[in-house]
Amino acid sequence: MPTSVSHPAWSGKLPIGVGLVGTGYAAKLRAQTFQSQDRTQLVAVAGHTPDSTKEFGQTYSCQAVSSWEDLVGREDIDLIVICTVNQQHGAIARAALEAGKHVIVEYPLCLDVAEAEALIALARDRNQLLHVEHIEILGGLHQALRQSLPKIGEVFYARYSTINPQHPAPQRWTYHPELFGFPLCGALSRIHRLTDLFGSVATVSCQARYWGEGAFYQSCFCTAQLKFTSGVVAEVIYGKGENLWQPSRSFEVHGEHGGLIFDGDEGKLIKENETTPIEVGGRRGLFAKDTSMVLDHLIEGTPLYVTPEASLYALKVADAARRSAETRQTVLV
Repeated sequence: MPTSVSHPAWSGKLPIGVGLVGTGYAAKLRAQTFQSQDRTQLVAVAGHTPDSTKEFGQTYSCQAVSSWEDLVGREDIDLIVICTVNQQHGAIARAALEAGKHVIVEYPLCLDVAEAEALIALARDRNQLLHVEHIEILGGLHQALRQSLPKIGEVFYARYSTINPQHPAPQRWTYHPELFGFPLCGALSRIHRLTDLFGSVATVSCQARYWGEGAFYQSCFCTAQLKFTSGVVAEVIYGKGENLWQPSRSFEVHGEHGGLIFDGDEGKLIKENETTPIEVGGRRGLFAKDTSMVLDHLIEGTPLYVTPEASLYALKVADAARRSAETRQTVLV
């Protein structure tokens, strides 16, 4: 039997009816988690194509509908989860909030800063949940890095590189500038890791280059230098596609008394005459953890690990990088 619950963000019965927008990797992990929860019922899914949506619905025992608008209008859905192309995040989130639904959205909240601000204000005014997923903060690397920072003294430099060669480059929305957005906006976690660790940014200087013709590019390469108000200087390197040749997933932080070097899933603390391995937890299960934490927050009022405002600030920095790349000027944040 349904159980009544009462919370500032949620007042209704369990299970919570869930509508899912998207049928890709993140959507599948979300669906598995909702199925494993007795607090939720996955009601319906809207995907990009009828065939993939039908298959998804059959796999996860939910109804396949023709559009996200159909999900937003249903009375048996309380929570909309957005796992689709970045370009659509803002429009779906707004429609869902205006329809009285709670919202979970994969980063970025949207590609326009002003629209992101308006969505956060709308959710706040209506006392509805608006959660922007940032599972990189929950991951083992970020947690190990954060815990190790006090060991290296005052930080003055950081460098974060993610390079993904792909031959050939896929004809996917992640290689479409309008659907994905500016590289550091679409891949917002690259900025958010740094703002979560080092705080507010004073200036951004960025360069971006693309290869290929037509709607989809073959490669992109983007570098940005962030100068934080604390004095930390950080470099972000993001690239993918056919014109890149060596994969990279590295994060290094240099302080006055030591350095932290993470390469893939391995980390080490380097100090004078001493190198110590750092244990890095895995990345499996993070979408499930995020989903469970959101439900705990919605139903029981427990705090979340990230706020929409923190995600918005990272988006502002990423958008400053976009403007810097377009104008070839250093931009004040």
